[in-house]
Amino acid sequence: MRPFECPNCRRLNHFEVRVCPGCSATLGYDPAIDGFRFLADGATVWRDGKGAVGAVAVCQNNNAYQICNWLVSAADSTPFCRACRHNRTIPDLTEPSVPMRWAKVEAAKRRLFHELIRLGAPLETKAQEVPGRQGLAFDFLYDPAAETLGHAQILTGHDSGVITLNLIEADDAARERVRILLGEPYRTLLGHFRHEVGHHFWSRLVGPDPDALAECRALFGDDTQDYDSALRTHYASGSSKVWTDDFVSFYATSHPWEDFAETFAHYLHIVDLLATARGFDLSIEPLPDSTDTNDVAIDFDPYLAPTTQLAAKMAPLSFAMNAINRSMGQNDLYPFHLSERVVAKLDFVNRLLAGARAQRPKALQPAG
Repeated sequence: MRPFECPNCRRLNHFEVRVCPGCSATLGYDPAIDGFRFLADGATVWRDGKGAVGAVAVCQNNNAYQICNWLVSAADSTPFCRACRHNRTIPDLTEPSVPMRWAKVEAAKRRLFHELIRLGAPLETKAQEVPGRQGLAFDFLYDPAAETLGHAQILTGHDSGVITLNLIEADDAARERVRILLGEPYRTLLGHFRHEVGHHFWSRLVGPDPDALAECRALFGDDTQDYDSALRTHYASGSSKVWTDDFVSFYATSHPWEDFAETFAHYLHIVDLLATARGFDLSIEPLPDSTDTNDVAIDFDPYLAPTTQLAAKMAPLSFAMNAINRSMGQNDLYPFHLSERVVAKLDFVNRLLAGARAQRPKALQPAG
């Protein structure tokens, strides 16, 4: 995402900041303006950069745990921000390793929610759930057994709108061991959230819509095939299974639901990467075989752009990002290939979210 300006001194800051390094102002992110406010006037009033006062308060999770830097509208019926109100279970904070890990988890989740809000995705809580409109909730659980490699008793996953995350995923060393063990080129907390929320939106936007379901099955395959059996076959096949250009990742080959979730996650990856490049006014020279004749400036809004435009700009940008990572001795930042078939699947996700956005009341449309 783009850098965020301190409304007090104009310094650019990262999304996670709480205190501006430039002026020491206390900052809070307000989703209603997609920007930061600063605390002023005796530490009771939140203002934006133009001096306007926001009728907002800090999220309850900041008051109780110093875990969130978002603000909540005073008119809301909940003391929790747009991201934290979806938490159903928080981890046992008496375990010494948990508070730091939970902080990482919440930081990744706020990035997820920032993007979903900007995309205009429907974000009902479980309390707002009605038939045909599944709500979204999170269970963050500490699993003592997971401290020993291969002994985790809590699986990260999705079930009926509830995303469960084993807190071990916030341990960088443990997560890297699993990434290597499973042969994954990419595994992050944010990636987990983007993948699992893809399962939620399949249930929220695809399953209840016969037309969307038919098109989804034509692209991703028959989702009625036995899921557990498909996963067992996937993991048992090992290196004998072929990963073709029809799938964005090896895991996507396991079952149509996983293909959709992996594609959904990659759509979010692409949009956020391009939004970040746009926020820093980056331009990249086109690749030699590109049809673009001009430098690849991100001169459009990635949250609203057609898929062909996203894919065209992503190719040179990802090549440059991977080259930068390699110059630091790191793995490729974006180790994936966008084939025509994958772009067609990404386009389905893009149109699915655009359709959901168009159905929202104007008052609920995302800011900016």
